[in-house]
Amino acid sequence: MNESVIIPNKASLVQRLAGGVLYALLRLLRFTWRINFSDPHGVIKDSRDKPFILCVWHNRLVFGMHAYSNNIKPISGRRLAAMVSASKDGALLVEVLKAFDIEPVRGSTSRRGRQALLELSRKMKTGMHLGITPDGPRGPSYEIQDGILALSQVTGLPIIPLGASANRKYRFNSWDRFQLPMPFARCDVIYGRPLEVPRQLDDSKRNSLRKELKSRMDVINPE
Repeated sequence: MNESVIIPNKASLVQRLAGGVLYALLRLLRFTWRINFSDPHGVIKDSRDKPFILCVWHNRLVFGMHAYSNNIKPISGRRLAAMVSASKDGALLVEVLKAFDIEPVRGSTSRRGRQALLELSRKMKTGMHLGITPDGPRGPSYEIQDGILALSQVTGLPIIPLGASANRKYRFNSWDRFQLPMPFARCDVIYGRPLEVPRQLDDSKRNSLRKELKSRMDVINPE
């Protein structure tokens, strides 16, 4: 099927209800967590003048959502548009993101990739931050795919690596070992050094930037 006619899966009634329950649970857990936000490069303050692309590992999406609602949006005054898989599983995530006031854009490297990049570019023009899980939606875990570099090329926005850890967390038995901080956990969230991507890239430079972004993510995301 031609990519231009792929229609994202919509959430079922069960998924919409489940999304509301998950959001309520995450909000309840947030009241018990002690979250420390660290911004050594001043990227959140700078983003008052210009949006950025937030780079979050798939298994740390919970940290990313709370970083946005508790830190990024209040300081920068900008909303976030995030790429979400066009699959049935992605439809559930859409419901949770919308509850966090994050605008979902459906697509991935395998489905609706080009359309999603164009839609994200339009969101950037309205002043919104953009968000991508570079190893999602199916992995391999902790591997940078080309989509985030392409988005930075097209928009000219810097990529901001997000690092996150919790002293006590539950790991799900999923492909990415999804992480959920336990009640009363101490969580540390750090914004890494921005990565600028030039408009023109050859294969060698693209591979170099992919390795550099992975290195910056690995440094601030301890297991």
